[in-house]
Amino acid sequence: MRACVIINRGGGSVHSRDAQDLQAELADAFARRGVDTSIVFASADEIQRHARTALDEAENGRFDAIVVGGGDGSVSTVAGVLAGQGLPLGVLPLGTLNHFAKDLGLPLDIDGAVSVVSAGHVQQVDVAEVNGRVFVNNSSIGFYADMVADRDRQHNDVGRGKWSAMLRASWRILRYFPLHHLSIRTKNWNRPCRTPFVFIGNNAYDLSLFNPGGRTALDRGELCLYVLNHRSLWGLLWLSIRAVLGRLDQDRDFEKHLVNKVDILSRARRVRVSMDGEITVLHPPLLYRTRPKALHVFAPDHRHHFNNTIHSRTA
Repeated sequence: MRACVIINRGGGSVHSRDAQDLQAELADAFARRGVDTSIVFASADEIQRHARTALDEAENGRFDAIVVGGGDGSVSTVAGVLAGQGLPLGVLPLGTLNHFAKDLGLPLDIDGAVSVVSAGHVQQVDVAEVNGRVFVNNSSIGFYADMVADRDRQHNDVGRGKWSAMLRASWRILRYFPLHHLSIRTKNWNRPCRTPFVFIGNNAYDLSLFNPGGRTALDRGELCLYVLNHRSLWGLLWLSIRAVLGRLDQDRDFEKHLVNKVDILSRARRVRVSMDGEITVLHPPLLYRTRPKALHVFAPDHRHHFNNTIHSRTA
């Protein structure tokens, strides 16, 4: 196998390591399993360009696969290039949370993840998209997207650590607690709403403990829509307490639908949207769609059916 390996140099478990040492470790791990690699370290802004170049080279016979090392944002970027192309994607979970890797059942260490790629078992999974932009986990509108945007601003402007910045951002956003005036349309549901939070998952999520949990499947061709019913900060805080106590009532606290497309209209001219932890600003309407089994990805060969196991995780 010949693989182009693209590493996000700013990944959660990459930026603190010496690049030469990491490159040597990766090259050795792949070489021991008979995989010939071309390893590239790139910034987050460069990953898409490198992935497109690698795809072109794969079409000319140079590569058999593209491997991305980083977090969910990095995976999502390369998945956007490879969706519908048939070229398999390998994932090295080198980010902070690695939600997609966990749902895929990947080992979280380099040696284990490389073993999965070299074994060559490929699974077809779904991706989702909003206004043509691909994501592999979930997207949201509302206070979470606002918090992440504020966290990133603090991190970039004053160098504040991400966890410290997130705490400050949470306090600022929740104190203001903006409500979004939206009109949400699905095949069987169409209504205006005022809500602080809308969540769209690529396949069904369990939101127990008020925390995006594991997915029972990655290949059912559906979107999971959650609309938060609470319209006050106190209601949200009470919901959080009940979640911690294990008493979250999804039917009461959320409007939930499993669909294959969602259209969201807004009074605002621009809407801040979170996709796999990355923030972008889009112009409504926001058109969410599922692309069933559009992505070929290396997965452990004992997971022939994703719907046999639920994987939980801590965010």
